[in-house]
Amino acid sequence: MYALFHLVVMTGLRRGEVVGLRWEDVDLERGTVRVVRQLQAHRGRGLVEVAPKSAASRRTLMVDHTTVGVLRRHQWRQQQEAEDHGRVWGPGGYVFTAAGGGVLALERLSRMFRKLNTASGLPPVRLHDLRHGAATLALAAGVELKVVQAMLGHASIVLTADTYASVLPQVAREAAERTASLVLRDAGWVRRQVRGRAARRDSVPVPAGPHHGPTTGDPRLSHVQERL
Repeated sequence: MYALFHLVVMTGLRRGEVVGLRWEDVDLERGTVRVVRQLQAHRGRGLVEVAPKSAASRRTLMVDHTTVGVLRRHQWRQQQEAEDHGRVWGPGGYVFTAAGGGVLALERLSRMFRKLNTASGLPPVRLHDLRHGAATLALAAGVELKVVQAMLGHASIVLTADTYASVLPQVAREAAERTASLVLRDAGWVRRQVRGRAARRDSVPVPAGPHHGPTTGDPRLSHVQERL
């Protein structure tokens, strides 16, 4: 399940979205993951596929090359396990499954995460907190709020801003520092260019006039020198 948790941390997918992913939704060459469905638990019906939470939740996510590598290795291991058992891997083609390729139950996934969390000795966190962590890390890295909204599939940027209001002041301060650093760096470059040009101009000798005497370096005074 490492690949599943890695993907959630890097993209902020909801629990039902990540469990509902099929390999047909993943393009490892382009590094994209399409969210076009999610799994939900219904009483008496078990897990069923439903549309994403909102129109904004239907989205295509870009994933980094490290995550692509994690998914490739997960796919290879999944195929090897299917071959070892001498059977086709599940009927649904899901990216993350239970043993034998069956659908991965949502509550079972949550229990697995809680056990891992307890075994790690870290403070208690929920699986859903990985989604919040992905957004917080993205904002801390300087990713624009609008991009984070699209990544999470929020219907409104107001929801994103309200949810991560505690992070935004820090992001704004870091953005201000980066802007100031850029402006001051460019200002220093301009000053160096101006000084360099002034130094080169002052170092160019001015030819002496017809009187063959000393020159002031100012052509406006040449007539005065000729009269002296």
